[in-house]
Amino acid sequence: MKKHVNIPIFIPHLGCPNDCVFCNQRSISGHMSFCKESVEEEIIQALSTVDGETSCEIAFFGGSFTGIDRELMIYLLDTAEKYVKLGRVGAIRLSTRPDYINREIIDILSRYSVKTVELGLQSFDRDVLLASKRGHSRETAERACRMVKDAGFELIGQMMIGLPCSNVEKEIMTAEQICDMGADGARVYPTVVFYDTELAKMTERGEYKPLDTAEAVERTAKVLDVFDKRDVPCIRVGLCASENLSDDSCVMGGANHSAIGEMAMSRLYFDRVSNEVERNGYRGGELKIYVSCGSVSKAVGQKKENKIKLCEKFGFECVKVLEKKEILRYNIILEHNS
Repeated sequence: MKKHVNIPIFIPHLGCPNDCVFCNQRSISGHMSFCKESVEEEIIQALSTVDGETSCEIAFFGGSFTGIDRELMIYLLDTAEKYVKLGRVGAIRLSTRPDYINREIIDILSRYSVKTVELGLQSFDRDVLLASKRGHSRETAERACRMVKDAGFELIGQMMIGLPCSNVEKEIMTAEQICDMGADGARVYPTVVFYDTELAKMTERGEYKPLDTAEAVERTAKVLDVFDKRDVPCIRVGLCASENLSDDSCVMGGANHSAIGEMAMSRLYFDRVSNEVERNGYRGGELKIYVSCGSVSKAVGQKKENKIKLCEKFGFECVKVLEKKEILRYNIILEHNS
């Protein structure tokens, strides 16, 4: 399979109509300002590091791309389109808010080589949207999803874990709704509390309690289970390491672990194996777990955590994790020798 990379162009906070309680986009992206004249230079620099065997997309991330000044949006689309026509990149993708999708926007995007639209949905629960000051309704989000899909674009639904007024049931519902809207993929972001946000002030006042890493891992695993069962790939869990998250001066609290995605995937494997072991009544002896290619480390867990916990919980003398090429994603096959 051909390797794929995004060439990210960050447009921090541009186009956002208001500040959601969790958002300090300049801290998240690590970009304090934006200069449109530097965009082409960024693209050229990124392309210089990519070989001919890698497919590329220019991706406008960070702000709400379709909400920025029209002249600037057209300039950026024209710049990206030039490299599509030159054959240097395959397509354009962008991230935006659901309330900045309308017929005019769809018509503009359709004139360019836009392949994927990522919508920052965050939640489909009305109370969570209100408490997070998202500034749009569930109905607006549903309408935006339908418009994106009806126009023939790929839809990526972005959601968050641990927002104010949220719980695991609401997050599972949101994941299910993203699937129901026909999403081609998803991103899952456990909530991180950044300084200089309303969420940081809510935390200081005791109105909000950030998720710790263990809670975030458990709840994220639940929504990964939904996406996997609905055949919707989750292309990212947690903010990218390149997004300035190692700077403690920016982060007040929350699930800001560099391996949060790997940990959530490992938890999903543990839950699925445990459920299957319980269903079959396996105890003691040797357990063999067959997983998809490249997934052994996730199934084993950090520091062999899953193997150790399975032995302790079910009395297995030995747990082995092996690859089986016909297995897809998080599916498993078990063999038990008592």
